[in-house]
Amino acid sequence: MAAPALIALAHGTRDARSSATITALVDEVRAMRPDLKVERAFVESARPAFQTVVDRLVKAGHEEIVVVPLLLTEGQLLAADVPSAVAAAAERHPGLQIRSTAILGLEPCFLEVLDVRLREALRQSRVRELDALVLAASGSTDPLANQAVARLARLWGAHHRLPVTAAFASVSPPATGEAVRAFRGEGRRHIAVASLFLSPGCATDRSAELALEAGAVAVSEPLGAHPEVARTVLARYAVGAVELVPV
Repeated sequence: MAAPALIALAHGTRDARSSATITALVDEVRAMRPDLKVERAFVESARPAFQTVVDRLVKAGHEEIVVVPLLLTEGQLLAADVPSAVAAAAERHPGLQIRSTAILGLEPCFLEVLDVRLREALRQSRVRELDALVLAASGSTDPLANQAVARLARLWGAHHRLPVTAAFASVSPPATGEAVRAFRGEGRRHIAVASLFLSPGCATDRSAELALEAGAVAVSEPLGAHPEVARTVLARYAVGAVELVPV
């Protein structure tokens, strides 16, 4: 019996960099599991659309599909769209077994990816000394999601023995610029910002702009198509595939 197909589902933007990052991440997942049918899809603003991908998989004979939402925190826009999109696909294809998994979340292993991206930024900026860090994320209307980012920031700070503040690109304070200025107000001058985003876009650009204007010495790129992110996609898929097995 063939394994369920995997759809890595992103919200989608008109920013070509974001679509390219999702494509690269899916390519990484495929390289790890060449035995699986792995597709990318978007809810809106980018192609291929989710329902189009589902239609194509069903036409190719796939009867089971696991959808992995490419989200780092609950409360982001896609979280509300996934259940309705999956329900619509099931209604359009009677007999199709389709299930969405938990989001990617904030896995501790992502701290390793943050370190990789930040080291790259520090090399480019020729920075060798740090006395504070800012962990920049998208921000959410869900306070629990923001608290999860703050917990990850504390864990990251403890690892590096540096003070760390969580900052947000929207909705919740502090913004990245405010966080950097707060550290500078304490007399700290070598402050780097790590981008806890999956892919680049308007939010990451604005976050970086505010940080640099406030005096940050370096701002990292988003997590992107790192193997640890791809492994997390496959871990979510594995749980979803098991849940499709009849009891």
